[in-house]
Amino acid sequence: MYFYASRMNSIATARFSKLSLRVNETNENHHLWNNRGVWWCHLTIHQADATAKRLRFSLKTREIEKARERRDRIFQKLETLEIAV
Repeated sequence: MYFYASRMNSIATARFSKLSLRVNETNENHHLWNNRGVWWCHLTIHQADATAKRLRFSLKTREIEKARERRDRIFQKLETLEIAV
């Protein structure tokens, strides 16, 4: 998987945090942006102290279809993690 395990661990161990995934159903490229030809993903974790942590990471592909697949797999993985709210 292209999502670093260390980032997943930091998300999983972040106490009293809430993953914010607002999905715009009309935009199939939600949470994606193209940086010089390479697709990246970004998401936000809201923490108990009213701060937010933004995570951005490369999907290491130049193809939008692959980027969408990788983003969706990452989001599925994150949904299985238990994050205290």
